[in-house]
Amino acid sequence: MLIKKITFFLLLTLFISSNYAQSLDSLLSKGDSLVEKFNDEKALEVYQQADKLFPKNWKVYWRISRAYVDIGEHISKDIEDFEDEQLKDYKMAFDYADKAVKLAPGEAIPYVRRAIANGRIALFKGVFSVGSIVDAVRDDCEKAIKLNNGGKIYQSLAHYILARTHAKVSEKWAPARAVLGLGWADIDTALAEYDIAIKLRPNYIMYYLDYAKALIREDEYEKAREMLNNALTSPKKDEDDHIRLAEAKELLNEIKDE
Repeated sequence: MLIKKITFFLLLTLFISSNYAQSLDSLLSKGDSLVEKFNDEKALEVYQQADKLFPKNWKVYWRISRAYVDIGEHISKDIEDFEDEQLKDYKMAFDYADKAVKLAPGEAIPYVRRAIANGRIALFKGVFSVGSIVDAVRDDCEKAIKLNNGGKIYQSLAHYILARTHAKVSEKWAPARAVLGLGWADIDTALAEYDIAIKLRPNYIMYYLDYAKALIREDEYEKAREMLNNALTSPKKDEDDHIRLAEAKELLNEIKDE
């Protein structure tokens, strides 16, 4: 009799766990499908529903963070106080990514999402006025790369964000940024990280465009033209790729004789 009861409770536990996973996975899949269609506000609603049903789940939290970043990026400038609303979204993105990091410190994706949110905040406030946030972006990318999990897309993102951080910070005169504690930034590191990001995730317009910009800074025009042509022949995967393609065409025209 005792064995039968134990067996029953084990089967019941497995049944409940299986239903939990299926219900959570279905919500996450629904939200992810909406993200692929660039319907970020609806995706956020689905993830928030998942958070209510399955609280304190790191997979839910990092997705909520992603949704807030995407919503913040595309807030209309026509609305009142749009800058305040944008910064609010980026701060919410950071908060949820930070929660995900604390729940799953051994997973790379939350660190990448926190780096993205912090990066948006840094760009919003001015990179050279928030040195500690910029340091945190670098540290989170390096941590994600060291963990080396989460799949190729997120590993490529970690290298890409690290590249952009080095490239942006290194624009400022080295002695001046050293005073701000940002002397670690290096354009050669940026170029190397862009190269790794592209190898991990080829045919991504954003990577090629930003890599080309960094190469142009270093007068490496031949390789910059190669990257811009790669951008122009890559499929659109992001809702802002039409803007990037226009910029790539313009840049290619500007450096055609260099």
